[in-house]
Amino acid sequence: MDAPEGFDEYVEARREALFRAAYLLTGDRHHAEDLVQATLVRVWQRWRRVSAMESVDAYVRRVQLSIFLSWRRRLLWRESPSAELPETRQDDTTAGLADRLAVVKALSQLPPRQRSVIALRYLLDLSEAETADAMSCSTGTVKRQTFRAMANLRTLLSDVAGEPLLRRSS
Repeated sequence: MDAPEGFDEYVEARREALFRAAYLLTGDRHHAEDLVQATLVRVWQRWRRVSAMESVDAYVRRVQLSIFLSWRRRLLWRESPSAELPETRQDDTTAGLADRLAVVKALSQLPPRQRSVIALRYLLDLSEAETADAMSCSTGTVKRQTFRAMANLRTLLSDVAGEPLLRRSS
């Protein structure tokens, strides 16, 4: 079956952004690839209608987030990453690596909706309104989830580092 008109061009233009968003949501390269594939399959099935929308990217983000959350709810993630990473050599060039690993680990411990709101708001730099649209909720819910996620991250990161890695903004 041939792809609908414009679909291949869209995928080519947005593939890296879709993968980056999926990786931020899943925290795993292979799961991210699966999430992108599942997203594109669903979008491909509805491409004629989707391509006529005002914001194709917003629709695709919503589909990707919906699939991610449904996978998490159904516990289809049969594999889980190891809690402990193998020892690595720490050179001067790895300054900040421990902090980065601590943040990645803390993100993986957040509930799916909190992790999603952090990924969308801070890592993909979406506005509150865009995040609310992607998550199919109100901006108030985005604000509340963001507040709770940041509080959880502060707790998780201070437990790991012994001092806060995330500082409260004033």
